[in-house]
Amino acid sequence: MEQAGTIYLVGAGPGDPDLLTLRAARLLMSASLIVHDGLVDPKILAMAKQGAKLISVAKRRSKHTLPQDDINALLVTEAKAGRDVVRLKGGDPFIFGRGGEEAEAARAEGVHVEIVPGISAANGAAAAAQIPLTHRDHASIVSFVAGQCKGLKDQDWAGLAGKGRTLVIYMGVKTAPMIAEKLMEDGLSPAMPVAVIENGARPEMRVLRSSLAGLPEMVEANKVQSPALIVIGDVTASRDEAALKQLALEAQP
Repeated sequence: MEQAGTIYLVGAGPGDPDLLTLRAARLLMSASLIVHDGLVDPKILAMAKQGAKLISVAKRRSKHTLPQDDINALLVTEAKAGRDVVRLKGGDPFIFGRGGEEAEAARAEGVHVEIVPGISAANGAAAAAQIPLTHRDHASIVSFVAGQCKGLKDQDWAGLAGKGRTLVIYMGVKTAPMIAEKLMEDGLSPAMPVAVIENGARPEMRVLRSSLAGLPEMVEANKVQSPALIVIGDVTASRDEAALKQLALEAQP
């Protein structure tokens, strides 16, 4: 019986190849089979060795190349055929990367799996934008949430944002109006500073700032596209607090 290969769940970081871990770079440059997400930067994929087989399982909102169960099956099938598989994911595999599901599927089939953590999208994008997620004067708690989850309005986000806290929202561009409305309904000030980081840690990165109340208008006016993160909290404040408060007032009905 042929010995099964190993599935490596590898974090590709926020996009800049220089932010790969050494372990990730070594696996990428030696792998014969790479299964990658759509958010992995082409410059990172270009590091693969000549002749390596690259399989895209890109996911976009409401449109998946392969359902998650089929991705799990693909990884397991290739490993059981004796091939090592590098499963390359944007950011970190275990932060909104479905790495937990893929690891469970591998273990259920007796396939060895190794996790190679990456710099998360939140850490990488915030660092590139010079926004500290924690700060002794402003925030000692950080929370990560998904802005695309089903039943968003029914989610309990109480206490995730506010004084002394930073809230980072993944996949929230399309639902920005609902996110702002929900947080304000839960008591968060309309004047709370917000930053949107588009294409974090990449040459085309944009950092846009607003108040919470002005978030939907800012996203629409600037035609923000994924990948983008929404960061909510005092750590994002521009030095012009008066301007942020005025934006909040202007956005009120």
